[in-house]
Amino acid sequence: MHIMNRPEPILLAPLTLGLILGGLGVVLFTNLIYSALSLGLVLACISLFYVLLNADFVAAAQILIYIGAVNILIVFAVMLINNQKDIKSAPPWTVGDSITSIVCTILFCSLMTIILNISWFGISLTKKSDQILERDLTNNVQRIGVHLSTDFFLPFELISLVLLVALIGAITIARREEAV
Repeated sequence: MHIMNRPEPILLAPLTLGLILGGLGVVLFTNLIYSALSLGLVLACISLFYVLLNADFVAAAQILIYIGAVNILIVFAVMLINNQKDIKSAPPWTVGDSITSIVCTILFCSLMTIILNISWFGISLTKKSDQILERDLTNNVQRIGVHLSTDFFLPFELISLVLLVALIGAITIARREEAV
């Protein structure tokens, strides 16, 4: 059984202080941008706690997902909310919205038809047996990487497509703001 080393108190004190001050900043700042950046500080301190606890993958996921995606999304949302000039002048539904809705519905239906008609159990993504994989890989991060690129390849790629659609939607919203 692996016994985990306890983190040094000298390292915990600044992280705890950063966590508390960041949390207070989230609640007490009146400027929403500063509040969102304080949330980024809190999430960074939490990821450093994970590093101290030898949970490297969880720390990397914390940085990528929460700081890199969620906090940036919050900052963009705050920037878009604060920049509302004249929403009443824009028509509620345009021809472009109708065309986009039709194309997205057709794409969704075709993808669902393809996904439901494929025999997913017949697809083999790796030639190595599980015993060889477990013997060759010593690090948890390596094992997670192999599982993401073999066993969970399809869900991983589907998530990347969802993120791509979200990015295109954000660009479309930003361009619409510039045009007005």
